[in-house]
Amino acid sequence: MQANILIIDDDVELVELLSEYLGAEQFNCASAANGQEGIEMLQQASYDLILLDVMMPKMDGFETLKALRQKDKTPVLMLTARGDDYDRILGLELGADDYLPKPFNHRELLARIKAILRRFDYAKSLTQQQPVQIGKLHIDHNTHSVYINNQEVELTGTEYQFLDYLVQNLGQLISKETLSEQILGRRLMQFDRSIDMHISNLRKKLKEEESIEIKTVRGAGYRLVAHD
Repeated sequence: MQANILIIDDDVELVELLSEYLGAEQFNCASAANGQEGIEMLQQASYDLILLDVMMPKMDGFETLKALRQKDKTPVLMLTARGDDYDRILGLELGADDYLPKPFNHRELLARIKAILRRFDYAKSLTQQQPVQIGKLHIDHNTHSVYINNQEVELTGTEYQFLDYLVQNLGQLISKETLSEQILGRRLMQFDRSIDMHISNLRKKLKEEESIEIKTVRGAGYRLVAHD
């Protein structure tokens, strides 16, 4: 699996270690020492994945992610302070696709990277599917775009995949474990709130469409239902 990865982190030693490790796994790595530099690099070249640290000078990871998500849908894996739930939750709210606490095992990082790339590659392969229309909600698989009443809804790549999976299983109860394995590409870990945050973000962005609803079944999972 070859891909271009941008590492945005001010820890020079860590960046060198990651570049060497990921390079040995056939990934092409570039790096930026702060958020502003990272944004400038994204304007000059395209990347398949961004590794984004939270604690940085000039622009921290949250400011950088917020700026990125205004016009860029490149998958973002955030590197957060160990045990800091606030960092993780805020990162997901701002549009991160996944997070990994520091310090981390390099094999775990590699697994997360491969999982993100696999699911985004799979999403690209679904472009031959027919568009989906539910009420005023329209999903265009060719462009990976979502519209409500002909107005585009800005979803991250991961939010789009969650919505698409729920639509494919309309009316069915989907467990968090299944969503984690099918969408995030990993087993659901105890106290992992990634699924809840992605679903929460989806609800906020789809609130204008009253013909569909993502229902929570406490202790079981989620169900997408369509109302007449």
